[in-house]
Parts: sequence; structure tokens; C-alpha cells
Amino acid sequence: MDNKWEVALPSLSQMTVSSNANNEPVKIHGGDDTLRCVGVGTDAAVFQSIYAPDFAFKLYAEEKRSKINIEENVYHNIGNTPYFSTCYAAYERLLVLSFEEGPTLYDCLLQGIPIPQQVIQDVEKAREYIRELGMNPRDIHLKNILLQNGRAKIIDVSEYVLPGNDYRWEHLKKAYEDHYYLIEGRAVPFWLLETIRKWYNSWNKHFGSYEEFMKRVSKFTSFK
Repeated sequence: MDNKWEVALPSLSQMTVSSNANNEPVKIHGGDDTLRCVGVGTDAAVFQSIYAPDFAFKLYAEEKRSKINIEENVYHNIGNTPYFSTCYAAYERLLVLSFEEGPTLYDCLLQGIPIPQQVIQDVEKAREYIRELGMNPRDIHLKNILLQNGRAKIIDVSEYVLPGNDYRWEHLKKAYEDHYYLIEGRAVPFWLLETIRKWYNSWNKHFGSYEEFMKRVSKFTSFK
């Protein structure tokens, strides 16, 4: 079998994913013990199969499947680069990607794993590369960046065809530069990260500016 990932498709066919409102993670239904969930987003969930461990299967919610071909085309345009994962195939319900080792930056904060400055530099270079290709590097956040041997790997490119700047990376970079030294190497409680995440997803509804939002976060977390 040339396409070694196809051995996992029968198990994946028994699974469905449904999206949630308010930019919350998807819900997973079905599946079996040959599959391990390695990531959950707002459009899709990602799985690894014990029969094809070199691949990651990004299974989309039914109402989000229009993004599959879009994301496949983005990966095709990106080509071979160390900053992004590789897309091998697209099916009606899922993408087949290279499985990438390493914790997300979100996991790094949870576990107290230090995030080096090199990661920030790598993401900056990756964003510059995407712009040179005529695309728009959006939706870059803690759960879309892996830490691999001290370097960054970006694992979601689905919004790179959309216009406008969501400022998620700019805000994350500024928070890293201004505040990360206060918590580096310290595990951040899950409830605290989730509270900040939910505040951030609606910050422009409740705060006049990003700076005002960060003041609230700093007071809540006792950052100085």
C-alpha cells in the first residue's frame, strides 16, 4: 500500500466531530482504541493511529468541511519548509498531515516548560515567508504552535486565505515580551489559562483596548 495512512481510514470513518458556538472546541463522537486524539480546535480534531503513527488525521466538523480543500491548497502553496507540517492528502472529511512531535505552547504553559525566544523568532520568519507567497498569516496562537527541539512548528494554516489582521500573534508576542519572564518555568493552572483565553476571545466586547485587557489580566494574575 503506497498510501500508508489508508490503514487508519476505517476507524476514522466511525468517528464524527461537531462544532460548538462561541469559538469553543469541537466535540468528538465515536471512534475506537486504535486512535488517539492529539489536538482539538474550533473546526476540527486531530488524531493519531497506532497503525499509521507517522501521520496526523485532521477530522473536520461537518459544517466546517468547506475548509478542507482551502487548507490543502494553502499547504500546497507553502511547500517544503521547516516551519509548517506537511499535507499528504485530502478526503471528504479530513486532511492527512505529518504527525509532529512536541507540546503546544499552551501545553508548555500548563506544564511549566520554558518557551525560548527562538520560538518567537521562528514564527516571525514563518509569517514573513507566508506573506512572500501572497497569503495572510492569521490565527496563530498558543494551540497552533508546537515546541520542537527549541524551535517552532506551526500546525494550522486554514485561515491564511482570509483578509485582515486578527492580531492574535501580535498580542501573544507582546505578552511574551512584557510578561512571560514572570512565569517562565512555572506551571500555570488550567483554570487560569482558560479564563484568560475566554476573556481574550471576547476582549473587544468588554475592554476598550488590548492594553486595558492586559491590565485586567495582570491584576487578576498578580503580574507586575
